[in-house]
Amino acid sequence: MKRQALEDAKHQIIKAGKIVIAGHINPDGDSIGSLLSLGLGVEQLSKNVQMVSSDGVPEKYRSLPGADRVIKKASVQPDLAIAVDCGNRELLGEAFDTFRRAKCILEIDHHVFRESFGDISVVDPEAAAVGEVVYKLLAELGVTITREIAQNILTSIIVETLSFRLPNVRPFTFELCGRLLEKGIDFSQLAEMVFWSKSKEAMIISGLCLSRCKFRKKGEVAWTTVRREDFDQIKAKGEHVQTVPDDMLSIKGVQVALFFKEEKKGSLRVSMRSKGKVNVASLARNFGGGGHFDSAGCVVRDSKEAIEDVLNRAEHLLK
Repeated sequence: MKRQALEDAKHQIIKAGKIVIAGHINPDGDSIGSLLSLGLGVEQLSKNVQMVSSDGVPEKYRSLPGADRVIKKASVQPDLAIAVDCGNRELLGEAFDTFRRAKCILEIDHHVFRESFGDISVVDPEAAAVGEVVYKLLAELGVTITREIAQNILTSIIVETLSFRLPNVRPFTFELCGRLLEKGIDFSQLAEMVFWSKSKEAMIISGLCLSRCKFRKKGEVAWTTVRREDFDQIKAKGEHVQTVPDDMLSIKGVQVALFFKEEKKGSLRVSMRSKGKVNVASLARNFGGGGHFDSAGCVVRDSKEAIEDVLNRAEHLLK
């Protein structure tokens, strides 16, 4: 993370009166935790802050401090628009319309493979989660890390690291979590909310996806699909299948997991995971997507040919 970018970001935040902060579409805990911690922190500077998520807040994160204040569309023309956890502008969804009208756009991210779209980019590819980057920015601004802010940053970290299981964890990650826990957070309760508490709908549709799981290359590639009619039949939501790619990756012998989800007619959103042998971000970039080395995504046409193309390229990378 470049020092000058951090100073430029600080200057723009202090100068701005109206600030809109937005996370990515289909938000996960890293996006929501970063959005809320930054929003609550910047408010300490007496700013007019609106926190935006085009797809709202997933059910499991609605008890986080400040989650009830997240809106789907900004109602102000901002002096400063801040994107958190967005590797490209398309990930902002409808919120990018507001960003177009802002005097300045600030990106806060940790994706290695990304397409910059802002005036200032505070990006740390070594950070385990965007929450780590937000923490450093808030410290630079002199913001007091309250229990509420700490809980949101910790959520960002434990979700993005799958509870400290991924290679992106570094010594600073544990040092920071120690400081956050000193604010009086009940870690076991937070972990329970994030990982061990699922709705009936989430369990059923996740089980359906896993029951359809297919394997290629002697079990090294696992893939499955889910359709809109599946969601309608079970009365489930997109957020209910977020753990499916990680569940597939946990299968013994699997090196790459590919999850094809129909979101709108004619297209499939592909979530990709790997255990480290395959750079799925480079795979996703072939189809206009991006992400991290071991976690990425893209959108492809809804056709057998498109699915086969993704699978073939994944197998080729394993070679």
